[in-house]
Amino acid sequence: MMQSLRTITARHMALCRGLCAVQTSVSQKRFYAPPTERKKFYTNVSICQSEGGFEINLDHRKLKTPQGKVFTVPSEPLALAVATEWDSQRDTIKFFTMHLTTLCNTALDNPADKTKEQLIKASLKFLETDTICYRVEEPPALVEVQKQEWDPILTWAEDWYNVEIGSSTSIMGPVIPQETKEVFHRRLASYNFWALTGIEFIINQLKSFVLTMGLLDRVLTVEKAVLLSRLEEEFQIQHWGNVEFAHDYDVQELQSRTAAGTLFVHLCCSKSSVKRKLLQN
Repeated sequence: MMQSLRTITARHMALCRGLCAVQTSVSQKRFYAPPTERKKFYTNVSICQSEGGFEINLDHRKLKTPQGKVFTVPSEPLALAVATEWDSQRDTIKFFTMHLTTLCNTALDNPADKTKEQLIKASLKFLETDTICYRVEEPPALVEVQKQEWDPILTWAEDWYNVEIGSSTSIMGPVIPQETKEVFHRRLASYNFWALTGIEFIINQLKSFVLTMGLLDRVLTVEKAVLLSRLEEEFQIQHWGNVEFAHDYDVQELQSRTAAGTLFVHLCCSKSSVKRKLLQN
């Protein structure tokens, strides 16, 4: 079964092109950092169904990972989104705009040889150093801003998951009860390996396990999650000013990466129905 990329819905195109709009050359550890750019060598992008899932074709060539594996993703929506990233490239392929492709390469090649359990533990470790759990004692204005902006999402997480998290002004942070860790361990264990790769990526962007859960449970928008993760920095900028271009660039880049990670997780959880024609004698 072959499906041309030209049949992708307008919604897919708009969303995925938006993720490609912001460009950055900053590489992240634990995730692939491919060459910055390469001259475009293909004209058409399409997807096809295979035994293992869905593949991406650049003209008549199968897309492959950095380790040479056939680029095969588990769901058709994810394949469409990745194909859109490749279709969005112009004269040169700007790999640093292709966050979904990078996440798929990470899941397929697994360069750190991580297991599902290791991904879960790596994500849970951020709960102990969660951005929104560390509070300042001064200045009073920032103390109040943190209370107004961070308390609601922290309260939501505690109520929704029936756990205790808390906050602290100590450099050691709050002590997270073992019962809380077990609840979130079960929550993460409900995701597949691919989705967990995306979850770890989001947490690395926001430096917050709680904000990531808010995103995945659709309590927060990407823009709100990014703003909350940068709360102290935004407070300082409002009082002392900023280098406008650098600030806008950083915010948009963080939004782009966070949006890509969130979309990746949701698409990895999408189920594709496969229709097969019955052979007649």
